[in-house]
Amino acid sequence: VQLQASGGGLAQAGESLRLSCAASGDIPKLNSMGWYRQAPGKQRELVAGITRAGTTKYGEFVEGRFTVSRDNVKNTVYLQMNSLKPEDTAVYYCVLARFISGFEESGSWGQGTLVTVSS
Repeated sequence: VQLQASGGGLAQAGESLRLSCAASGDIPKLNSMGWYRQAPGKQRELVAGITRAGTTKYGEFVEGRFTVSRDNVKNTVYLQMNSLKPEDTAVYYCVLARFISGFEESGSWGQGTLVTVSS
């Protein structure tokens, strides 16, 4: 499975960005997709995950600001990020696995896209 992320960039605090990640290759029919992020000097953390049926899970820090969605026909996952904060600055990685709980142990990972939020 190959994952290609796009949509990162520079935003000011309070603005919005939308990330996209398209999967290709031998994609399991049953799969979940999602996003992690890693800020400098910090551990990687789950941002959001979504099952093929649309069940979602978010990191606690999201606090309703981000929305994950997917297009099963296009095998693409999206992350709409609103009300961005400087602490959201990180490299964002998309991931695909059979289950959200399996992201870290058995996921296929994209190359990462940098999001920088200025105050």
